[in-house]
Amino acid sequence: MTRQELINEIKAKKTFLCVGLDTDTKKIPEHLLKEEDPIFAFNKAIIDATAPYCVSYKPNLAFYEAFGVKGIIAFEKTIKYLKDNYPHHFIIADAKRGDIGNTSKMYARTFFGEYDVDALTVAPYMGEDSVTPFLDGYDGKWVILLALTSNKGSFDFQQTADADGERLFEKVLKKSQEWGNEENMMYVVGATRGEMFKDIRKIAPNSFLLVPGIGAQGGSLEDVCKYGMLKDDCGLLVNSSRAIIYADHTENFAAVAAQEAKKVADQMAALL
Repeated sequence: MTRQELINEIKAKKTFLCVGLDTDTKKIPEHLLKEEDPIFAFNKAIIDATAPYCVSYKPNLAFYEAFGVKGIIAFEKTIKYLKDNYPHHFIIADAKRGDIGNTSKMYARTFFGEYDVDALTVAPYMGEDSVTPFLDGYDGKWVILLALTSNKGSFDFQQTADADGERLFEKVLKKSQEWGNEENMMYVVGATRGEMFKDIRKIAPNSFLLVPGIGAQGGSLEDVCKYGMLKDDCGLLVNSSRAIIYADHTENFAAVAAQEAKKVADQMAALL
């Protein structure tokens, strides 16, 4: 999906919500455990219920790989279901890959070639040759680079400053723009960072940002939009996972998820 196609979807649906599919069999409604594939059954119901209120889905690979082959099959079925039934939704594989060049090439082939997702989260720690294989030869695909995350451990490295006061996440933002551009690279910025979005926008004024951390993690959608939204292109995909998909644990779970997604989408429509 191109940048303009994504922007068009956001404007048409008046939402920039990304629903995170962090599917945990210990948290899904018990009646689904009787299904042949409980993970896919849950995902399918959530997708069908929330699709009108979001423009993107983000399955987190850890929640699928934890179940070995069965989990990977559920992930593959989820991607195929989205592509067959909701082809205009932006699919992000939240896998946080990134390794030496040859390994990154294989990761790129896996997610962009085999699974054909729109975007992949990538860790930048190993530098240029670990990131550029994801950008080489994959038109319409996106790298979503970890920049400033919302976990407390982000202070260990991301916010450390050099002698000139430049923080590591700022170096990542600046350097990575030599590898990709606004048409193929986004950045992960945690919603709990609030006013720090101003610092992000000084370096990446037009880039799309994937923003986790609203809902269960307590990030403010209003602050994210105040400091991070672009005037014409929105420039944001704001993710919510647990607050939507686990809002209810009864047989009515999908309808309740839809209600929660609609609440967020209505807030987004007003902010747009």
